[in-house]
This record gives sequence, C-alpha cells and structure tokens, in this order.
Amino acid sequence: MEYAALHGIIWSKGTFWVAVAVLIFLGLAGRKIVGAIVKMLDDRSLEIRRQIDEATRLRAEAEAALKDAGTRKNAALAQTREMLVAASRDAERLAAKLISDAHAVAKRREQMVTEQIAAARNAALEEIQRQAAALACRATEIVLRQMIDVDQGKRLIDSAIADLPEAL
Repeated sequence: MEYAALHGIIWSKGTFWVAVAVLIFLGLAGRKIVGAIVKMLDDRSLEIRRQIDEATRLRAEAEAALKDAGTRKNAALAQTREMLVAASRDAERLAAKLISDAHAVAKRREQMVTEQIAAARNAALEEIQRQAAALACRATEIVLRQMIDVDQGKRLIDSAIADLPEAL
C-alpha cells in the first residue's frame, strides 16, 4: 500500500495545506512560544546563578566562622593553660603558707603547753613549800609545847625582846 498523499500534485492535497498551516502557525505563534520558553529558561538560569552566588557567600561566611571559631578555641585553650599554671602556682603558694602557718601554730601551742607545764610545776612547788612550811611550823609548835613549859617560855620571850634593839 502506498501513501496517496505522495502521488500527484502536492498542493492539491489536504496534507500539504495542513503542513503549510502548521508552518504558518509555528512561524506566527512560535516566536511567542519560543520567546516564553527562552524567558523561562533565562529566569531559571538567573535563579540558579543567584542560588549559586548565595551558596558561595554562605560558604565563605561559614569558612570565616570556622576560622574564627578555631582562633577562639586556640585562644581559649591558651587562656585555660595560663589559668591552670596560675592556679598551680597559687596552690603551691597556698600549700606552703598553710604548712608554715601550721608549723607556727604548732610551735605556739608547744610553747603554751611548755609554759603551762612550767606554771603548774611552779604552782606545785609553791604548794609543796607552803605545806612543808605549815607542817614545819606545826611540828615546831608541837615540839616546843612538849619541851618548854610556861615559865621557860616567858623567859625566852623576855630575852628575845631585850635582844631586839641590838638586832635592829
């Protein structure tokens, strides 16, 4: 079977005229359709370019922020190291001061205890001397009462009073 449109005079067939009409339509309306498609593609291209520029800008900001964060991190680490060194020095100084204070307190307490022991010893010695003197006086009194009678005591008193001006 052969296609009938291809035989005979071409412009006498309806297929020719349909093709001509389509070409005229495309010639007239095609500009607008192609223009709209080109405009749509240009707009899409501009939007993509804008998004790429925005992404590039955001990436640059992110890199700058990352660099700044790294710098701040390094500064914070350095500051932390300095603070640890300072705290270590302060702790050593405080420990030395506390040890020295503890030695001073111990020495003062030792001195106070030594003074208290000496005071207690002196007080005990004084008490013993006082009791010994009281005991000696009491013993002397007892011995004198047993050995000396009243007449002999009067004579001794009179003799002591007579010797008094010489002794003074």
